[in-house]
Amino acid sequence: MNIEGAESRVKELSNLLHHYNHLYYVKNESVVSDYEFDLLLKELEALEKQFPSLQDQNSPTKRVGGDITKNFETVKHRYPMLSLSNTYSKEEIIEWEERIKKTIESDIEYVCELKYDGVAIGIRYLNGIFHSAVTRGDGTQGELISPNVKTIKSIPLKLKTPFPEDFEIRGEIFMPLQEFETLNEDRNKNGLPLFANPRNTASGTLKLQDSGEVAKRNLDCFLYGMYQDRSQQNSHFESVSFAGEMGFKIPRLRDKMIAKVSNVDGILDFIAFWEDKRKGLPFEIDGIVIKVNSYRQQEELGYTAKSPRWAISFKYKTERVETELKSVSYQVGRTGAITPVANLDPVYLGGTTVRRASLHNAEQIGKLDLHDGDFVYVEKGGEIIPKIVDVNIEKRQQSNQAVQFITACPDCSSELVKEEGGVQHYCLNEKQCPPQVKGKIEHFISRRAMNIDGLGAETIDALVESGHINTIADLYTLSYEQILSMERMADKSARNLLGGLETSKKMPFEKVLFGLGIRFVGETVSKKLAKAFLTIDAIIAASYEDLVDTDEIGEKIALSISEYFQDEDHIVLIEQLKASGLCFEKEDEGLDSEALAGLSIVISGTFNQFSREEIKKMIEMNGGKNVSSISKKTSILVAGENMGPSKLKKATDLNIEIINEQAFLNRINK
Repeated sequence: MNIEGAESRVKELSNLLHHYNHLYYVKNESVVSDYEFDLLLKELEALEKQFPSLQDQNSPTKRVGGDITKNFETVKHRYPMLSLSNTYSKEEIIEWEERIKKTIESDIEYVCELKYDGVAIGIRYLNGIFHSAVTRGDGTQGELISPNVKTIKSIPLKLKTPFPEDFEIRGEIFMPLQEFETLNEDRNKNGLPLFANPRNTASGTLKLQDSGEVAKRNLDCFLYGMYQDRSQQNSHFESVSFAGEMGFKIPRLRDKMIAKVSNVDGILDFIAFWEDKRKGLPFEIDGIVIKVNSYRQQEELGYTAKSPRWAISFKYKTERVETELKSVSYQVGRTGAITPVANLDPVYLGGTTVRRASLHNAEQIGKLDLHDGDFVYVEKGGEIIPKIVDVNIEKRQQSNQAVQFITACPDCSSELVKEEGGVQHYCLNEKQCPPQVKGKIEHFISRRAMNIDGLGAETIDALVESGHINTIADLYTLSYEQILSMERMADKSARNLLGGLETSKKMPFEKVLFGLGIRFVGETVSKKLAKAFLTIDAIIAASYEDLVDTDEIGEKIALSISEYFQDEDHIVLIEQLKASGLCFEKEDEGLDSEALAGLSIVISGTFNQFSREEIKKMIEMNGGKNVSSISKKTSILVAGENMGPSKLKKATDLNIEIINEQAFLNRINK
């Protein structure tokens, strides 16, 4: 066969195999036998081997894997992968829906979906061809695992027309229960330890270096969230239906895996329907996701720092088991917070053996009326963290003594303090209490902060115990000789550690700010602070009022920041870190102009020429500040079509300047 004939046959075989694959794994229809399918696949493999120039990275032959990935590249998400707020309470679902109705004064539709217990994934397609797949990661960036995701047969490598030129679709990769059981049976036969649960197994599988091994585990995926700059669809439900038309495996309407409802009664009916039905599914779910259907209404509702206001997840209560409380111990966190921990007689729960459970605080111990030696009921909060939810009073012995919360720190013996109006006890000896000293350093070096290679918890313990370090600034004074003198530290390890410290000096300002470990200042708040104030000196000089006026900074966070920089030792620490070469200034992003400098701007509604995200970017690039809600400090409201009447009324009442899209563009183009 010549190259022209081979090219024609390769194209024919590829299209045919993609079609059969879609029918079998997405539509659940079998039109050819496995034998016939394998013959066609082998013919294609032979032609690609004979004519290497005809090999396509999205060929059906790639489904069997074989690529080896030593390290998965970290990439930034084009659209942040936010987490959903969740609840176990139907009353809170009712309250959430009532809040929605207060903001949206027109009719509202909701979409109810299953909450798949798997691994979130974002897959990009260019011109209908699979381009890349990225894990959720920390929501801002994730790992590129394209070769492994290509092996999942329910994920199309080529789409049916019509399709957007460039878009991302998100969903959940999971391991079907039957595949999980088969995998564990094989491991048992071979004397290997069994995997704990399908979700963790799916997550671990996606990180395997050999995509051929990934292919053998037969993962599956539902895809349902469309992300693009300018959507042709007006609602989430329309987008899900459109995704199905393009060839994606979507939640099936006929199986009641997705539904449109018009009120909270419909939401609660959907939750009740799946409470028992979920046990018959061939995969695991842990709840229900509810979303406002209309994209316009989603935009009007907006986001908090961590999650959309237009969506929430309801989680079903988990399995409950009974076991004996052996003792209560106490942990000291990096902020000095004291957390009581129940030590239990080991018990199997939700796929794992549980030996410890959080008791949260003294108030929780009091509510449970917990006694030594009690038999307690344990659940997994959020399906992950074990917690004691009740006590079997009937089994309590008269000799059992009530658990008394400690009054002194278990590590440094300092007297514990409980904040007024709070429930948490704290050790205030932050500069000498060993767990706090070590915890702050561990936080600083963590992947989400400074990401320093060559350092771990054990090494930090040893460095602190030896007196080589006591603060994060001390890390940058470490010498090669000091590190080499540590147990289990050889030449290569010492050089790697020093290299990691040197590399960390290139980390951006917001990472350094997060690494300081200021109470209540997480990653999102650090980014907001860096963007608003640009330098650490400006943050130190900022008044409480300046901080509260910053987007997403509330009174509690502002107070914590002010108190942190009122401590002279913290100012000294900053100066030491500056001297070591760390970055304490936001890099100049090159503003287009200062036309909006000093202005706080709210946008609302939909726009004709640009998307909301594009307008937000223009505000930032012209010196303005995006804020989510209208207040007397708002400078301008950019009003689009179908804007919520409540925002318009509030802006009018406060005499805030209101402009349309064209007036906004005219202002920044002057």
